[in-house]
Amino acid sequence: MYLPPHDPHVDDPMRFKPLFRIHLMERKSATVECMYGHRGPHNGHIQIVKKDEFSTKCNQTDHHRMSGGRQEEFRTWLREEWGRTLEDIFHEHMQELILMKFIYTSQYDNCLTYRRIYLPPSHPDDLIRPGLFKGTYGSHGLEIVMLSFHGKRARATKITGDPNIPAGQQTVEIDLMHRIQLPDVEYLRNFNELSRIVLEVREQVRLEQQQEEDRPEDGEDHSRQSPREPQRGPVQPSAGPPTEKGKEPGDGGAVAAEEQPGQCGQGQPFVLPVGVSSRNEDYPRTCRMCFYGTGLIAGHGFTSPERTPGVFILFDKDRFGFIWLELKSFSLYSRVQATFRNADAPSPQAFEEMLKNIQSLTS
Repeated sequence: MYLPPHDPHVDDPMRFKPLFRIHLMERKSATVECMYGHRGPHNGHIQIVKKDEFSTKCNQTDHHRMSGGRQEEFRTWLREEWGRTLEDIFHEHMQELILMKFIYTSQYDNCLTYRRIYLPPSHPDDLIRPGLFKGTYGSHGLEIVMLSFHGKRARATKITGDPNIPAGQQTVEIDLMHRIQLPDVEYLRNFNELSRIVLEVREQVRLEQQQEEDRPEDGEDHSRQSPREPQRGPVQPSAGPPTEKGKEPGDGGAVAAEEQPGQCGQGQPFVLPVGVSSRNEDYPRTCRMCFYGTGLIAGHGFTSPERTPGVFILFDKDRFGFIWLELKSFSLYSRVQATFRNADAPSPQAFEEMLKNIQSLTS
């Protein structure tokens, strides 16, 4: 099992924890040992369910118990999983979430079903190389997401989940056709200014979608614009809302929809607006480019899910961020540097099918 580093150290390497091992014997026989718990290897079982799927079962779950009972097990799990003690966690909501995760994960006693996942295919025109990333998710700690590119959009799919958004769901979607030019740093510190820019772009996206739906199906695209370079100030379609008066020269805004998503700028200063919370204050202070995006939020048990507006920030080839406008929260993502053998998708179609399958498990 690959575990993320301890929260909030998103740039640290992944941690490795053996769960079971197989001893190959003579005459095609084998023995299976469960590695879960703290009392050494013990008898286990593996069953191949079907292609690309198998299950593990521990036959001696008493080896998972500790002499101090569930309290000792919880404290040991907390120290290993989070790198801290319960006394270190002052936030009551965070204590509740951590306890929920312990109860949920410990009940299975290493009796689990595994399904193969593929790494996303890459293309020379991709904004950055797709793959697995570690991300900060507030009180939920660090989680693993998979960044993949799909034409005019990019998606971050959760590989590990939490009580609100389970694994398999699309946590962030990036609209690569709607780049955002952030204002100068002194204006970026104002959350209301960032909110104005993002909501302006959301309205632009809504109008374009409405125009797309209303366009007659004559097989010809009449809406295509010539590519344009990023510029300061809002760029809106003629049907969009009027530009507000009294703007300062440092204002940001949307950039023409048809700009090539792979063109990187030289970088600009970046700072989080006042009032936006971040688990990691050690985030990059320069960024390459930003895009409009949406993030998935929900209540406990994945109740009332909805997509809310936000900003995707590309920092460098291995790090990006997302500002959740409604939550006033910032997530920082750092690439998983571990290498996985035989993990590439045999075809783009196989990768898309895999994404649908893992999402259907929790929908």
